[in-house]
Amino acid sequence: MKAGIGILVGPRGRGSNMAALARACAEGRLDADVKRVVAASAEAPALGVAREMGLPTAVVAPGEHYTEELLGAFAGCDVLCLAGFLRLIPDAVLHSFPKGVLNIHPSLLPKFGGKGMYGLRVHKAVLEAGELESGCTVHLVTSEYDEGPVVLQKRCPVEPGDTPETLAARVLKLEHQAFPEAVAMVLRGR
Repeated sequence: MKAGIGILVGPRGRGSNMAALARACAEGRLDADVKRVVAASAEAPALGVAREMGLPTAVVAPGEHYTEELLGAFAGCDVLCLAGFLRLIPDAVLHSFPKGVLNIHPSLLPKFGGKGMYGLRVHKAVLEAGELESGCTVHLVTSEYDEGPVVLQKRCPVEPGDTPETLAARVLKLEHQAFPEAVAMVLRGR
């Protein structure tokens, strides 16, 4: 029986990492099925992409019963993947997935991680620090931002003349490779 993947998407993301995971499942590169894609708002762009791909979706807005509703939405999932999701995950949710909760971050953690470090902010910080390389990190989620154990990193050079946007585009290509690979590793027990 194939493993079940739940994906929690953010309010503004395009859904490209969610789509990369779904494509990896559909193409057989990941021996799993996306069981549900959840967003806090029905207007989340990634939720629209999920619907277009024929994936089951749900809306779970933060509130009094948020933890219970998330657990219900992701019932039957072996792993939970965060794709553009920027909030901390309740501890009860973190401990409910046998294979773990995974996040993808657009830098080589531990550098350029933590609260408020997302999107172009990360790439701007990489460039301002004069780094020679960047990349992405898939890590296990803990109760602290970007602090969990690293599962997989992919690297790319920082090119002369890079802008946050050009670096972001290069790193995003790596993210689309790294996330499915890391999920496969976790499902196999690494």
